[in-house]
Amino acid sequence: MTPGHAEQAKLLILDDDPAIGQLMTEIARNAGVLAVSTTTAEDFFQHLQTWGPTHLALDLVMPDIDGIEVLRQLGELTCQAKVIIISGIGSRVLEAAYRSAAEHGLNVAGTISKPFSQNQLRSLLTSVEPNALGTAKLAEDQIPAKEELVTAVSLMTAIETNQIEVWYQPKVVCQTGQLVGFEALARWRHPQSGLIPPDRFIPFAEQTGLIDLLTDAIYTEALAWFSTYFAEADLLLSINLSARSLSDIRLADRIAATCQACQIHPERVILELTETSAMADPTTTLDLLTRLRIKGMQLSIDDFGVGYSSLIRLARLPFSELKIDKMFVTTAMQSSESQNIIKAIIGLGHSLGLRITAEGVEDELAFKFLQQVGCDLAQGYWLSRPMPGPAAAQWHCERLVS
Repeated sequence: MTPGHAEQAKLLILDDDPAIGQLMTEIARNAGVLAVSTTTAEDFFQHLQTWGPTHLALDLVMPDIDGIEVLRQLGELTCQAKVIIISGIGSRVLEAAYRSAAEHGLNVAGTISKPFSQNQLRSLLTSVEPNALGTAKLAEDQIPAKEELVTAVSLMTAIETNQIEVWYQPKVVCQTGQLVGFEALARWRHPQSGLIPPDRFIPFAEQTGLIDLLTDAIYTEALAWFSTYFAEADLLLSINLSARSLSDIRLADRIAATCQACQIHPERVILELTETSAMADPTTTLDLLTRLRIKGMQLSIDDFGVGYSSLIRLARLPFSELKIDKMFVTTAMQSSESQNIIKAIIGLGHSLGLRITAEGVEDELAFKFLQQVGCDLAQGYWLSRPMPGPAAAQWHCERLVS
């Protein structure tokens, strides 16, 4: 299920208390958002299919079905609407529900504790850019794509005909706001469907054995862009490394050769891999990562804090950077637990001599909190969305001028 094609934002509410539903409906309408309130899961899912909401607000405690089951079913439907989770049973339960929704692949706008204020709900409904509320004018990096378009043949064709684009998101120094580098993020510009986001084709590439071909294409384009615009700049380029690539014994040589061809010193390149993938096969991973470090490249643990890895095993691997998962950063201002986790990760990383980057910075308060607790680098939509190569270079030039 995807949001409706109309530009008008629509809120679908599930709460067994009609008074609460009516209150949320009035708040939404006052914010220029159409709203429909339901009191049963049956009506809720019927409206989901027929009305095409852009936002969902659901109470966790319901008489016929609990909110976690609703979240699970929304995940099975690959729902693209923004989800607002509401409950009066405690912040820790809300935080757990947030994590559950994220695990099911849902786009969680935020959580609200009952009783809530008008401003809380209004801010979650209006925090998205005006043109990103309906699928007719979604932000380019959020355009949903039809699953059936992602096939082995179409993906191989995309790689061979340069349909795979690399976009770039800035990373800045927390204390000064100075640009320190970019993270390279893949996008597929399909000739019929527009931009296909990476979570729709990278897992498919891993499953079909195309990941090495895709990785080479992304690295080649990203390093060529970096060489064109920032050959002499004191900036870093971060590029993601798939877990499936960790068994490719020639990967280190190919990346080093691409760096040499683009005249980029390997020390300016950071390879990011998730905490979970780093622990999948520790021996093979240790061999490859050590080779990459020997060749000069830096290594980053991405999404740290969501895996269940032994700290001893993590400490064995030659990482230079640790990235705090955005789940903790986006909830930091509403969750003391997230704040404490962030502080603990920063302390742990610094004690191991690692640079700490926080991703998912979506507002000024979160950025200021990261400054206060000593985080080194940050990235997120509040600082800048990912941009195509020329736009990212122009963004940097405009910052220099200002």
